[in-house]
Amino acid sequence: MRKLFALFVSTLILLTITACGSSNSPTGGDQVVETPTTIPAEIVRTPDAQEKTLENSNTPTAESTVSAGEGEPQTNSDTPKILIAYFSHTGNTRTIAEQIHANVNSDLFEIVTVNPYPDDYDTLVDLAKQEQNENARPALSTHVEDMDSYDVIFIGYPNWWGTMPMPVFTFLEEYNFSGKTIIPFCTHAGSGLGHSESDIAGLLPDATLLKGLAIRGSSVDSGQAQQDVTGWLRELGFVE
Repeated sequence: MRKLFALFVSTLILLTITACGSSNSPTGGDQVVETPTTIPAEIVRTPDAQEKTLENSNTPTAESTVSAGEGEPQTNSDTPKILIAYFSHTGNTRTIAEQIHANVNSDLFEIVTVNPYPDDYDTLVDLAKQEQNENARPALSTHVEDMDSYDVIFIGYPNWWGTMPMPVFTFLEEYNFSGKTIIPFCTHAGSGLGHSESDIAGLLPDATLLKGLAIRGSSVDSGQAQQDVTGWLRELGFVE
Protein backbone atom coordinates (compact mmCIF):
# COMPACT_ATOMS: atom_id res chain seq x y z
CA MET A 1 0.00 0.00 0.00
CA ARG A 2 2.75 2.43 0.92
CA LYS A 3 4.58 1.51 -2.27
CA LEU A 4 1.51 2.32 -4.35
CA PHE A 5 1.06 5.72 -2.60
CA ALA A 6 4.74 6.54 -3.10
CA LEU A 7 4.51 5.64 -6.75
CA PHE A 8 1.42 7.85 -7.13
CA VAL A 9 3.14 10.84 -5.51
CA SER A 10 6.24 10.40 -7.65
CA THR A 11 4.19 10.29 -10.81
CA LEU A 12 2.25 13.41 -9.78
CA ILE A 13 5.46 15.39 -9.12
CA LEU A 14 6.94 14.32 -12.48
CA LEU A 15 3.84 15.47 -14.37
CA THR A 16 3.88 18.84 -12.57
CA ILE A 17 7.53 19.52 -13.51
CA THR A 18 6.91 18.56 -17.14
CA ALA A 19 3.91 20.88 -17.39
CA CYS A 20 5.84 23.85 -15.95
CA GLY A 21 8.72 23.33 -18.37
CA SER A 22 6.45 23.15 -21.42
CA SER A 23 4.91 26.61 -20.70
CA ASN A 24 8.30 28.33 -21.35
CA SER A 25 8.85 26.69 -24.78
CA PRO A 26 7.57 28.30 -28.01
CA THR A 27 5.01 26.19 -29.77
CA GLY A 28 5.23 27.93 -33.20
CA GLY A 29 6.11 31.61 -32.64
CA ASP A 30 2.56 32.93 -32.93
CA GLN A 31 2.44 33.81 -29.25
CA VAL A 32 5.99 35.11 -29.01
CA VAL A 33 6.93 38.76 -29.72
CA GLU A 34 10.44 38.75 -31.06
CA THR A 35 12.75 41.75 -31.16
CA PRO A 36 12.92 42.73 -34.88
CA THR A 37 16.26 42.26 -36.54
CA THR A 38 15.32 44.54 -39.54
CA ILE A 39 13.92 48.08 -39.73
CA PRO A 40 10.23 48.12 -40.70
CA ALA A 41 9.54 48.90 -44.36
CA GLU A 42 7.50 52.02 -43.53
CA ILE A 43 10.57 53.68 -41.99
CA VAL A 44 13.00 52.96 -44.82
CA ARG A 45 12.31 54.88 -48.04
CA THR A 46 13.67 53.38 -51.19
CA PRO A 47 14.91 55.76 -53.92
CA ASP A 48 11.57 55.39 -55.72
CA ALA A 49 9.66 56.28 -52.58
CA GLN A 50 11.85 59.34 -52.01
CA GLU A 51 11.26 60.60 -55.57
CA LYS A 52 7.51 60.20 -55.20
CA THR A 53 7.61 62.07 -51.91
CA LEU A 54 9.48 64.99 -53.53
CA GLU A 55 7.11 65.08 -56.49
CA ASN A 56 4.11 65.32 -54.20
CA SER A 57 5.68 67.84 -51.83
CA ASN A 58 4.52 71.46 -51.83
CA THR A 59 7.99 72.56 -50.87
CA PRO A 60 10.01 73.36 -54.01
CA THR A 61 13.21 71.42 -54.47
CA ALA A 62 16.46 73.04 -55.55
CA GLU A 63 15.98 71.65 -59.04
CA SER A 64 12.48 73.08 -59.45
CA THR A 65 13.52 76.61 -58.45
CA VAL A 66 16.35 76.93 -60.99
CA SER A 67 15.27 78.17 -64.42
CA ALA A 68 16.90 77.10 -67.62
CA GLY A 69 19.77 79.18 -68.91
CA GLU A 70 22.28 79.25 -66.06
CA GLY A 71 19.58 80.20 -63.57
CA GLU A 72 18.61 83.43 -65.36
CA PRO A 73 14.93 84.46 -65.37
CA GLN A 74 13.10 83.35 -68.48
CA THR A 75 11.34 85.88 -70.69
CA ASN A 76 8.17 85.28 -72.62
CA SER A 77 9.36 84.53 -76.13
CA ASP A 78 5.74 84.88 -77.37
CA THR A 79 5.70 88.62 -76.74
CA PRO A 80 6.35 90.38 -80.07
CA LYS A 81 8.85 93.21 -80.35
CA ILE A 82 7.21 96.19 -82.04
CA LEU A 83 8.59 99.09 -84.08
CA ILE A 84 6.65 102.18 -85.14
CA ALA A 85 8.40 103.66 -88.17
CA TYR A 86 7.00 106.80 -89.77
CA PHE A 87 7.72 109.51 -92.32
CA SER A 88 6.24 112.92 -91.53
CA HIS A 89 6.59 116.25 -93.31
CA THR A 90 4.16 118.56 -91.50
CA GLY A 91 4.10 116.64 -88.21
CA ASN A 92 0.61 115.13 -88.57
CA THR A 93 1.84 111.58 -89.11
CA ARG A 94 4.29 112.01 -86.24
CA THR A 95 1.37 112.86 -83.95
CA ILE A 96 -0.48 109.66 -84.88
CA ALA A 97 2.70 107.63 -84.45
CA GLU A 98 3.14 109.04 -80.96
CA GLN A 99 -0.48 108.21 -80.11
CA ILE A 100 0.09 104.60 -81.17
CA HIS A 101 3.33 104.54 -79.19
CA ALA A 102 1.47 105.76 -76.10
CA ASN A 103 -0.84 102.73 -76.31
CA VAL A 104 1.57 100.02 -77.45
CA ASN A 105 4.86 98.91 -75.90
CA SER A 106 7.12 99.73 -78.84
CA ASP A 107 10.12 101.57 -80.25
CA LEU A 108 9.65 104.77 -82.25
CA PHE A 109 11.65 105.50 -85.40
CA GLU A 110 11.45 108.45 -87.81
CA ILE A 111 12.30 108.01 -91.48
CA VAL A 112 14.34 111.05 -92.48
CA THR A 113 15.71 111.87 -95.93
CA VAL A 114 19.22 113.10 -96.66
CA ASN A 115 17.75 116.01 -98.63
CA PRO A 116 14.87 117.69 -96.79
CA TYR A 117 11.64 118.34 -98.64
CA PRO A 118 10.66 121.96 -99.33
CA ASP A 119 8.17 123.70 -97.07
CA ASP A 120 6.42 125.50 -99.91
CA TYR A 121 3.29 123.50 -100.70
CA ASP A 122 3.25 123.88 -104.47
CA THR A 123 6.95 123.06 -104.75
CA LEU A 124 6.45 120.02 -102.55
CA VAL A 125 3.51 118.79 -104.64
CA ASP A 126 5.49 119.06 -107.86
CA LEU A 127 8.56 117.31 -106.40
CA ALA A 128 6.49 114.49 -104.94
CA LYS A 129 4.80 113.91 -108.31
CA GLN A 130 8.14 113.96 -110.12
CA GLU A 131 9.63 111.38 -107.72
CA GLN A 132 6.61 109.15 -108.19
CA ASN A 133 6.79 109.37 -111.98
CA GLU A 134 10.48 108.52 -111.89
CA ASN A 135 9.93 105.74 -109.31
CA ALA A 136 12.67 107.45 -107.32
CA ARG A 137 14.24 106.11 -104.12
CA PRO A 138 15.37 109.14 -102.08
CA ALA A 139 18.37 108.44 -99.82
CA LEU A 140 17.71 108.19 -96.09
CA SER A 141 19.81 109.61 -93.26
CA THR A 142 18.29 107.39 -90.53
CA HIS A 143 18.43 103.62 -90.37
CA VAL A 144 17.13 100.88 -88.06
CA GLU A 145 20.12 99.17 -86.45
CA ASP A 146 18.54 95.75 -85.82
CA MET A 147 15.44 95.27 -87.93
CA ASP A 148 15.72 91.50 -87.55
CA SER A 149 14.80 91.80 -83.86
CA TYR A 150 11.34 93.22 -84.62
CA ASP A 151 8.27 91.08 -85.21
CA VAL A 152 5.67 93.79 -85.87
CA ILE A 153 6.25 97.04 -87.74
CA PHE A 154 3.72 99.87 -87.85
CA ILE A 155 4.54 101.99 -90.89
CA GLY A 156 3.16 105.55 -91.06
CA TYR A 157 3.16 108.20 -93.79
CA PRO A 158 1.13 111.02 -95.35
CA ASN A 159 -0.81 110.18 -98.50
CA TRP A 160 1.06 111.77 -101.40
CA TRP A 161 -0.53 111.34 -104.79
CA GLY A 162 -2.58 108.34 -103.72
CA THR A 163 0.15 106.34 -101.99
CA MET A 164 3.22 106.53 -99.75
CA PRO A 165 5.93 109.15 -100.26
CA MET A 166 8.85 107.64 -102.15
CA PRO A 167 11.17 107.71 -99.08
CA VAL A 168 8.88 105.08 -97.53
CA PHE A 169 9.48 102.90 -100.59
CA THR A 170 13.20 103.32 -99.92
CA PHE A 171 12.69 102.28 -96.30
CA LEU A 172 10.66 99.18 -97.15
CA GLU A 173 13.23 98.02 -99.69
CA GLU A 174 16.15 98.51 -97.31
CA TYR A 175 15.30 95.59 -94.99
CA ASN A 176 14.10 92.01 -95.09
CA PHE A 177 10.51 91.91 -93.79
CA SER A 178 9.89 88.23 -94.51
CA GLY A 179 7.72 86.67 -91.80
CA LYS A 180 7.03 90.02 -90.12
CA THR A 181 3.67 91.69 -89.57
CA ILE A 182 3.23 95.08 -91.25
CA ILE A 183 0.53 97.52 -90.15
CA PRO A 184 0.11 100.74 -92.17
CA PHE A 185 -1.36 104.05 -91.02
CA CYS A 186 -1.55 107.37 -92.80
CA THR A 187 -2.75 110.95 -92.62
CA HIS A 188 -4.60 112.38 -95.59
CA ALA A 189 -6.72 115.24 -96.93
CA GLY A 190 -9.61 113.09 -98.13
CA SER A 191 -8.24 110.11 -100.08
CA GLY A 192 -7.64 107.75 -97.16
CA LEU A 193 -4.98 105.08 -97.62
CA GLY A 194 -5.27 105.34 -101.41
CA HIS A 195 -3.53 102.35 -103.01
CA SER A 196 -0.70 102.35 -100.47
CA GLU A 197 -1.78 99.01 -98.95
CA SER A 198 -1.55 97.23 -102.30
CA ASP A 199 1.81 98.90 -102.92
CA ILE A 200 3.10 97.59 -99.57
CA ALA A 201 1.79 94.12 -100.38
CA GLY A 202 3.65 94.21 -103.70
CA LEU A 203 6.90 95.31 -102.05
CA LEU A 204 6.66 92.82 -99.16
CA PRO A 205 5.07 89.62 -100.52
CA ASP A 206 6.47 87.49 -97.67
CA ALA A 207 5.14 89.70 -94.88
CA THR A 208 1.70 89.66 -93.26
CA LEU A 209 -0.24 92.88 -93.90
CA LEU A 210 -2.91 93.87 -91.38
CA LYS A 211 -5.73 96.40 -91.68
CA GLY A 212 -4.49 99.98 -91.91
CA LEU A 213 -5.79 103.21 -90.44
CA ALA A 214 -6.35 106.55 -92.18
CA ILE A 215 -6.76 109.80 -90.22
CA ARG A 216 -7.57 113.19 -91.75
CA GLY A 217 -4.67 115.57 -91.28
CA SER A 218 -6.98 118.30 -90.06
CA SER A 219 -8.23 116.15 -87.17
CA VAL A 220 -5.06 114.50 -85.81
CA ASP A 221 -5.15 116.55 -82.61
CA SER A 222 -8.84 115.93 -81.94
CA GLY A 223 -10.28 113.58 -79.39
CA GLN A 224 -12.04 111.70 -82.20
CA ALA A 225 -8.70 110.88 -83.85
CA GLN A 226 -7.38 109.50 -80.57
CA GLN A 227 -10.52 107.39 -80.17
CA ASP A 228 -10.10 106.11 -83.73
CA VAL A 229 -6.49 105.13 -82.98
CA THR A 230 -7.46 103.33 -79.78
CA GLY A 231 -10.40 101.57 -81.41
CA TRP A 232 -8.21 100.42 -84.30
CA LEU A 233 -5.55 99.09 -81.92
CA ARG A 234 -8.24 97.30 -79.93
CA GLU A 235 -9.61 95.72 -83.09
CA LEU A 236 -6.13 94.49 -83.94
CA GLY A 237 -5.71 93.10 -80.43
CA PHE A 238 -2.99 95.45 -79.16
CA VAL A 239 -5.09 97.01 -76.40
CA GLU A 240 -7.96 95.66 -74.32
